[in-house]
Amino acid sequence: MSIEQKKAIVLQYYEDFDNGNLDKLEEMLAPNFVAHIPGNPGTLNRETFKEFGVMFRAAFPDIRHSFEDILVEEDKVVTRGIFAATHQGKLQGFAPTGKRVTVSFIHIDWIVDGKIAEHWGEADMMGMLQQLGTIILPIQVVLQGLKIGAIVLTVLCVISFLLSRY
Repeated sequence: MSIEQKKAIVLQYYEDFDNGNLDKLEEMLAPNFVAHIPGNPGTLNRETFKEFGVMFRAAFPDIRHSFEDILVEEDKVVTRGIFAATHQGKLQGFAPTGKRVTVSFIHIDWIVDGKIAEHWGEADMMGMLQQLGTIILPIQVVLQGLKIGAIVLTVLCVISFLLSRY
């Protein structure tokens, strides 16, 4: 199988996912397909990967992937890019926010006999949750604390100044 054919398989998968053609996706996966997704306790098989996809599409029905790099080495296709979407459905217990997110990702797909046999996915989920406003990163807490500390210090200085004058 040529490099271009391997790329085409993976890009068709993303296109069908983005367009909501989830039934077509199953046809592109090998019978013994396995996925490695951060945050999941183990690997996902075809069925659990489909459930993950259905949940993610329900949360982000307007998702669109764009690619910065597509590399092929032997039977593996590496894609690096971003996906952009609007949070319109429940996601891991979080109610829809209506916020737009842009998330970077790197995925590796192993192609065997013209099908995706294994998938490794890494995405900036922490950044996505921050964009949705569902978490605050530690640096934000520190910055907020510094602002509050500066305000308190200013008030104390003003009080001290006023008390010293009377």
